[in-house]
Amino acid sequence: MTTNAQLLFNQIPKGEPTPETFKYNTENKIDLEQKLDNGAHIVKIICVSLDPYMRGRMRPAEVKSYSPAFELHKPLTGHGVGVVIRAAADSQYKVGDHVYGMVPYQQFVLIPGQQKVDEESKKFLGPQVGLRVIKNEEGLPWSAYIGAAGMPGKTAFMAWKEIADAKKGEVAFISAGSGPVGQMAIQLAKADGLKVISSAGSDEKVAFLKELGADVAFNCKLQSTSHKTDDAKKIFAEHGPIDVNWVNVGGKSFEEELEFMNMHGRLIGGWISAYNGESYGVRNLFQFVAKRLMMRGFIVGDFEASLAVLQQNINAKYVDDFYATIPKKLAFGDLKFKECKYDGLESAPKAFLEMLAGKQSGGFGKVFIQVAADDSH
Repeated sequence: MTTNAQLLFNQIPKGEPTPETFKYNTENKIDLEQKLDNGAHIVKIICVSLDPYMRGRMRPAEVKSYSPAFELHKPLTGHGVGVVIRAAADSQYKVGDHVYGMVPYQQFVLIPGQQKVDEESKKFLGPQVGLRVIKNEEGLPWSAYIGAAGMPGKTAFMAWKEIADAKKGEVAFISAGSGPVGQMAIQLAKADGLKVISSAGSDEKVAFLKELGADVAFNCKLQSTSHKTDDAKKIFAEHGPIDVNWVNVGGKSFEEELEFMNMHGRLIGGWISAYNGESYGVRNLFQFVAKRLMMRGFIVGDFEASLAVLQQNINAKYVDDFYATIPKKLAFGDLKFKECKYDGLESAPKAFLEMLAGKQSGGFGKVFIQVAADDSH
């Protein structure tokens, strides 16, 4: 038997999560030589993602939302990349395949040939409920496939195409621009010929926004709230009005953004500020009427492709285009991305809390956990 360490959901937090929200369990075991049932396979996990939306899954099971709640005292689940180390003769995967998808946060995963997926998970993931084989012909680090070439990158790519209705010469504002979604959104907006305003929470992050191509970048976390408000309003007044607003943060700052939206502006919903259960009551929502604004919430699973769809050669909306273009652009440097790595599942509680606070000890960018050595090359 082999140790199969896990990251468990240990306690439902009240407000902000704490270290006690999680438990690193090393008592779990797995028989890597066991007989495999029809279609089954064993995956060694290489890396897993930490994302702000996961805070919303840390709730009682009876409280419904767009994503299924984590099960208490069970492993957290999320996007990861692994390598198939054993496979039944009739498995759709072969040994050595690198796969991407939703996985439990543990070192090894035994996946049966016939998986039962509940309806709540299907609504969250869309049709893409299986694992996707990643060829990685571009030679990207596997972590990229849970970041810029994974769910956050797809979120930016698909939402931009579906909602932004971008036109050359327009102005886009992207809050939290140094995060994995914001990084991609800035570059997509610039590629479409827009002027980009973006914000982040430190001077170092602001410098990176400019590297990504942002025309105007500012620090949204100055010492004085009044100075912060004056600074943002001054910038929007000088460089706006805003045609496309990627609302990564929301909250009180959203009032300022609404004030400087252009007529017929489009807003893409995110709203990280509400992830701990409290949401600021925006007071000027009449701007939606006065300026004929359109805002749409977006879950990337709405536009994912299932393995069945791909096997039938039926194009799913945007996903084929994403995988055909984005990994290559990342590999050749046409698109930039920054990651923040933590080593070992035991580091995940610290990493998650630092991510929510925007104060990662390893830098900034897409937060991920390196579970095992990258043995792809």
